[in-house]
Amino acid sequence: MRRPEWLRIKLGDNNNFSNLRQLVREQRLHTVCESARCPNLGECWNRGTATFMILGDICTRSCTFCNIEVGRPGHYDPDEPERVAQSVKQLNLRHAVITSVTRDDLSDGGAFIFAETIRRIRQKKPGCTVEVLIPDMKGDTDDLDTILDARPDILNHNLETVKRLQKALRVQATYQRSMFVLEYAKKRGFVTKTGIMVGVGETKDEIVSLMDDARAIDVDILTIGQYLPPSRQHYPIQRYYHPDEFDELKAIALDMGFRHVESGPLVRSSYHADAHADIRAS
Repeated sequence: MRRPEWLRIKLGDNNNFSNLRQLVREQRLHTVCESARCPNLGECWNRGTATFMILGDICTRSCTFCNIEVGRPGHYDPDEPERVAQSVKQLNLRHAVITSVTRDDLSDGGAFIFAETIRRIRQKKPGCTVEVLIPDMKGDTDDLDTILDARPDILNHNLETVKRLQKALRVQATYQRSMFVLEYAKKRGFVTKTGIMVGVGETKDEIVSLMDDARAIDVDILTIGQYLPPSRQHYPIQRYYHPDEFDELKAIALDMGFRHVESGPLVRSSYHADAHADIRAS
C-alpha cells in the first residue's frame, strides 16, 4: 500500500539535531525516537526535544506493531538515571519525556529506575517538567506507587488500539489492565495521558468507544496517530487516514472533555509533548 503525500517525513538538519545526536552517543543513552523509527525524529530533534528510553533497548514483550528488539535484556545500568538527568541539563530542556522497554524480567518492572530518573532530573534541572510513558507494570500497584511517589508531572500509558484489536497487537497486555493503570494514577491525583494508533482495522465507532472509556476515568490528554508498519514482518496496515479525519477525531475528543489532543498522521505519543507540559491535575 503506497504512502500518501501527507506522510512525507521531515529530516533533521540543524544544530539542535546534531547536538542532541552527539549527546545521546556520548552519554550511551537510548531514545525511543531511534529505536521505534519514529517519523518525527527530525522535527523533534530540530526542536531540541527527545524521548529518553531507559532500562536498555531490548523488550520482553512482542507487540506486533513495534520495531524495538525482543529478547532477554539482561542487566541494566544503575547509573543511567544520572546520565539521563545530565543530558536533560545539558540540553536545557523545559520538559523531559522518559519511557522504557517493558522489563517483565525484573521484579519491580523497572519501577525504581523510573523513579530514580525522575528524582535525578529534579536535582539536576529544577523546574523541568517530567512526563513518564510507562509499561503496564503488570498492574502491580506497589510498582506503580514507586513511580508515582517520585511525582512525575504527567503519567502516560498507551492503550495503543481499540479493545477488539488488543490481542492482535499487544499479545501480553490487556485493555482492562491498561485502563486500570490510567485510573489508578488519576485516583492518586496525577495528570494522565494515553495514545492510540489508527489504520489497523478499527472502526470509527470503536475509536469513539475508546475515547468514552478514557474519559470515564478522567484521562486528560490524548494522542492519535497513523500506524506505519516498520517492516513487512510487522502487523499489516489496513488503511491510511486523511488529515481531515484526524481533525474530526480531535474535535470529537475535545467535545468529550479531553484537556489536550494531538491528532494527525505523524503524531506519536510524545509528539509536541512540551506543548501540554503546563497542564496541572484538576
